[in-house]
Amino acid sequence: MVPLPRALSPVVHDVRHQRGAPITTLRIGLGEDTHRLAPGGPLRLGGIDIPHDQHLLGHSDADVLLHAVTDALLGAACLPDIGQLFPNTDPANKDRDSAEMLRSACDRVESAGWKIVNLDCVVLAQEPRLGPYKESLRTRLAEILSLGVGQVNVKGKTGEGVGPIGEKQIIQARCVVLLEKRA
Repeated sequence: MVPLPRALSPVVHDVRHQRGAPITTLRIGLGEDTHRLAPGGPLRLGGIDIPHDQHLLGHSDADVLLHAVTDALLGAACLPDIGQLFPNTDPANKDRDSAEMLRSACDRVESAGWKIVNLDCVVLAQEPRLGPYKESLRTRLAEILSLGVGQVNVKGKTGEGVGPIGEKQIIQARCVVLLEKRA
């Protein structure tokens, strides 16, 4: 394969090697989380309260979206995951605000020399419909992470009435994050 000239290459790699593996200036992380639904609202999602007749169950505030973003960030930087940093066996994490955990994870990522380029999230929930809340979710995530709203995307998908998502038993969230090494 003939390499593209640097001017045409979509990604410029740092060509240093460590144990034979190339070290790049970019990293991708994937986060995923699932929580069961229980009667009584509101629904805490993405750091905001959404009017709904159910809420998510968990040791902390069970914010499935913030948990997915937290794990995506930590994974991209090769840091311990959310369960290692904030175990559900620690009483200090009981009912803890997931925005605090996300901010702490972001601080660790930044201390390791990385900055967030962007994140793309999807929330899988039969109800509530997330369309009316997407901009609020994007704004709150950007606020927690000290990003521009244009660096954050949130999509909502239903379970089409199938499986535990479609049967309104759980809500699931996924996030992909791109980090760039600070110069």
